Amino acid sequence: MSPARLIAFYLPQFHPVAENNEWWGRGFTEWTNTAKAKPLYPGHYQPHVPADLGFYDLRLADSREDQANLARDYGIEAFCYYHYWFGNGRRILERPFNEVLASGKPDFPFCLCWANETWTGIWHGAPNKVLIEQTYPGEADHRAHFETLLPAFADKRHIVIDGKPVFCVYKPEKIPNSQATWALWRAMAKAAGLTGLHVLGMSADPNWLPEENGYDGKVCLPLVRARPWVSRRNPIEWLRRELAVRAGLPTFHSAHTFIPELETSRALPYEAHSCLIHDWDNTPRSGKNGVVLRHASPAQFARLLDLAIDVASRKAPERRLIFLKSWNEWAEGNHLEPDMKTGRQYLDVTRAAMGRSA
Repeated sequence: MSPARLIAFYLPQFHPVAENNEWWGRGFTEWTNTAKAKPLYPGHYQPHVPADLGFYDLRLADSREDQANLARDYGIEAFCYYHYWFGNGRRILERPFNEVLASGKPDFPFCLCWANETWTGIWHGAPNKVLIEQTYPGEADHRAHFETLLPAFADKRHIVIDGKPVFCVYKPEKIPNSQATWALWRAMAKAAGLTGLHVLGMSADPNWLPEENGYDGKVCLPLVRARPWVSRRNPIEWLRRELAVRAGLPTFHSAHTFIPELETSRALPYEAHSCLIHDWDNTPRSGKNGVVLRHASPAQFARLLDLAIDVASRKAPERRLIFLKSWNEWAEGNHLEPDMKTGRQYLDVTRAAMGRSA
């Protein structure tokens, strides 16, 4: 029996689309930001260069198959594909998952995460430039959204809890009338012949409670504090970041904080699933306004994994979900896929942690 169910978030922005061509230039993908990154201070590791899988294109079935094979080999059970629905049927970056769904390949489990967030130009120094606004037009749109996702929910590869497809929401607090919305979706799922729907909200806010908002559980995001979130009410922290700004440096966050954060999840009075960050550096997107995770290493990630598996072990086997952020967020320095510096070290500790706890 597996000691945990490791689910890795999966970014589909590794193929050109018309919108990105218009906004950022023809051929733009996530690789564009990744490849042009430069170090901002001595010892800063940039750019991150992919190793085993190369600069892949997600329009290619072979690339998607290689990703799944690699993940499976190292103990990862499923990908959680980011899914974009901006209201009134507006979508983007849907092609890779649509092809996974239509082809039946790779034969690798999955679920979906609705990345319900307005797209702006913040990654490129234009935070007030709205590219696509996230909207919630009402019940008719929620019905259309569900019908669009029904083939995925009904797919035999979709991961389930209590027979119900798992669906994640990136910004659960943004959904208007969320209790009514998820009640509608659950009713539609049963009418379509499914057992129901298991909806998880993602949040770093300890005061956000899933059941009060119509969710079945919570994916507990670790805190990685970017500069705009710092309040003057914490003068020492605010001064530290102001000095970093003036020096042209990004904000630094320590991976050591993740251990005590994870420990607190043991006592939560609702269904809670850990979300682990192994490394982070989004300066390829945000430059000096980005966040760099210090003290990140395969050894530190091994300690985090061991703790998360221990926390999960108290649950029924089907509910031992642990989310990994992320499989391939290359422009955030947040990729389990091998690079030229660390190779497969993070994957090695992932497989070892699963073996130690088996």
